[in-house]
Amino acid sequence: MDELIGRLVAETGIDRATAEKAVGIILDFLVKEGPADKVQPLLAKLPGAEVLMQKAAGESGGLGGLMGGAMGGVMGAGMRMMSAGLSMGQVQSVTRAVIAYTRDKAGEDAVGAIVAAIPGLAQFV
Repeated sequence: MDELIGRLVAETGIDRATAEKAVGIILDFLVKEGPADKVQPLLAKLPGAEVLMQKAAGESGGLGGLMGGAMGGVMGAGMRMMSAGLSMGQVQSVTRAVIAYTRDKAGEDAVGAIVAAIPGLAQFV
């Protein structure tokens, strides 16, 4: 995950802690919204993913975190990332980068099946 975090810091200009939170939020979203039989094998190919998800789950405070948690889905994940300090543009950039990274690690077929199974996700990636 260090490689991904480094890419996000370099490409989007966000700090490392914010990048870690955003990745954790996205991965947590995939676990909650995606098909378990597809997401779990994906996570197994991303060493450190569980740690980032746990950190993000423990830090989802604030109004955005509450609204994101209540809202769920793509919009809820976006709200959680914005409450972590990302702009809407950064949310989209980070989401695209995370999905591209997972495609590199797990393959297009695996990631494509997850994206296709989650309503609304395809328009962000």
